[in-house]
Formats: sequence, structure tokens, C-alpha cells
Amino acid sequence: MFPDKVWQVFVQDYFSSIEKLPSLIRRTKTPFDSFEDHFMGTDEHEGPVEIALVGDLTDNESDLCEKLLSVERGGECTLYIDSPGGSPYCALSLMSLILLRGLQATGVVTGECSSAALWPYAACRKRLVTPYSVLLFHPMKWQSEEHVGLDEAAEWARHFAHLERDMDDLLASLLNLSSDLISKWIRPGKYVSGREFAEAGLAEMIELSALSSFKLNGTPVAKKKSSLRAASQKVS
Repeated sequence: MFPDKVWQVFVQDYFSSIEKLPSLIRRTKTPFDSFEDHFMGTDEHEGPVEIALVGDLTDNESDLCEKLLSVERGGECTLYIDSPGGSPYCALSLMSLILLRGLQATGVVTGECSSAALWPYAACRKRLVTPYSVLLFHPMKWQSEEHVGLDEAAEWARHFAHLERDMDDLLASLLNLSSDLISKWIRPGKYVSGREFAEAGLAEMIELSALSSFKLNGTPVAKKKSSLRAASQKVS
């Protein structure tokens, strides 16, 4: 048995800790968040959400949609694009999420932006290219499933003709271009360099150096702390 004095000290410390819990919980959304933030810290980046549109869009559609939905309505995000395209329906879906949710998206073509990838890129409020970016415009391609009946194939051909025309007009509208120029690029097809795309007034040319708006995300923690310390010293 412990002496009464030891038990008394233990009980006082215990209830003292319990009394501090409500104030700690009130400072955050949930008790779990409060303990994690207080003791473990957070790994969240400052600045816009960054999303990579890389590879075939159709293969990654579920993941890309989830990431776009993680951005709050009207929020900012940066899309880094290096994609050969995907299905036209995937292109329309990603584009619609950006437009319908009012996302303040910045699109950066880090490699190629071809075919279906052009529509989500065109939906971005701000478009950036480097001198080495490549954008491929070409006619829409389609293939049918095996064992498709004649009537179904005929209906698909009719639908495809309307879809292709509507998507071409939509792309011209998003880029604020004439349908004639879009048609010249799409048929028979054209590789447009980043420099040419920027000269047409469709994007801003950037060099391969850190952008001031993105530097915050990559600033080492030590530098952040030293700059904050210097600022506090000036104030004092």
C-alpha cells in the first residue's frame, strides 16, 4: 500500500489533467485532431492543392475525380499535366468537375497535353506552358466492341459525329478561339509547341525555374522557421 500522501498527490495530478482536456478539445474540430495536431504536428502543405494528371486519364479517372472533389468549392488547385489523353467522356467529366465546382485551377503542361487532356486543361482559369511543352490536337478516334450489331454500330456512328462536333465547339469556347483555327489544328492533326500556344494568347510562357507562387510549398521547414524568427526579432 502507498502512503496516503502519495495517493493524494496522484489523485490531484489526475484530476488536474482531466480539467485541461475540454480547453484542448475546444481548440480543434475533434478530440482526435487536437491530440494529433498538438503532439504529432501536421504534414499539410500550404498553398493550393497540387494534382498530377499523368498518363492515360481513363485509367486514373477515379483517383483524379477524388482529388478534384477534395478541393473545396471555389478553391485553388494546380494541375500538372503530362498525359496522352483518354476517353472523351473522361475528358468531359474532369472538365465538368472543374467548371461546375468553380475551381480556381492553374494548369501547367509539364510534358505533353494531348487529345482528351486538352479539355480539363482548357477549363483551367490560368494556363501555363514551358518552351518544351507539347499539345496534340487531332480528330477524335473511336473503336467498337466485338460482336456489335449493325443497328447499334449505326447509332454509335450517328452519336459519335454529334459528340465530336460538340466537343470541338466546346474546346474552342473554353480557349476563346475561333472554330476555324481549332478545325485547322484538329484536322488532320497538329502538334502545337508551348511557345506557339503562348504566342496565340492561350497560355502564359514560363521558364524552368521555381515559380514565386509555388515556392511556399517547397520551402524547407528550417528556412521557414528562420524567416519567422527574423521577423519576430524585428518586431521586438
